Amino acid sequence: MTSVVIPAHNEEAVLGRCLSTLLADADEDEFDVVVVPNACTDDTAAVARQYGVRVVETPYGGKAHALRLGDDTCRDFPRVYLDADIELSTQSVRELVSALQRPGVLACAPVPRWDLSGASRIARRVHRVHDRLIAPSRVLAGVGVYVLSKDGHAKAFPLPDVISDDGWVHRSFTPLERVVVPSAESVVRPARTVRAHLRRRKRVRQGNRELAALGRPPTEGRLRLSSLGSLITRRSVSLVDAACYLTVLVVDKFLARRKAEVDWAADASTR
Repeated sequence: MTSVVIPAHNEEAVLGRCLSTLLADADEDEFDVVVVPNACTDDTAAVARQYGVRVVETPYGGKAHALRLGDDTCRDFPRVYLDADIELSTQSVRELVSALQRPGVLACAPVPRWDLSGASRIARRVHRVHDRLIAPSRVLAGVGVYVLSKDGHAKAFPLPDVISDDGWVHRSFTPLERVVVPSAESVVRPARTVRAHLRRRKRVRQGNRELAALGRPPTEGRLRLSSLGSLITRRSVSLVDAACYLTVLVVDKFLARRKAEVDWAADASTR
């Protein structure tokens, strides 16, 4: 049996799609699915119960807390940790579970397929560039799902209260212990607008700083403009794509610097 933990905060609108895709071809007792509605004010729990999965409700918010609750009730290994707004098919779960049988592999994740329907034109271009830049180092982070063996679970759990749970898990393993499984796919819906992209970037920065403070520094190097130049040279992205990406990047850095200055001024005023 494969255990699946799905934390869900007000995910009534998308949880049904997630569970339908996950369970579409599953054999009886193949998956032990635990949905953890946390601090919900909608019908997330009711939607989950319609699919006959186990539901563990909590009035306290926080994804890490919900993941721990679900994890504590799991019955077996391996364990799949799946975001409620992600689509992961039954067969993809099987491919991921199979990958954990390889010697030395403790954690794995699928290849993301990005659903950009409804995204603005600029957001599409920015995402196209960003995805190609981070793809070589992404592995367990940013795809909405990761899978752990029993030994892998011992390295990453209990999960601390962190903003980036997938970042924590990713950085808990060496490059040889974590793999991407090309035959498995998750459907991910990224930011639809530039404003939403900038909000997400702010959260990513906060998460990365938090992980570094907890002794989980990044294991990959920082992105460089030369990497963008290589994408243009190989015609993986267009000049217009690159221009949109750089413009949004400048805005992102400006907002981050201004926030840092405001925080410094606030700290100085209290000394």
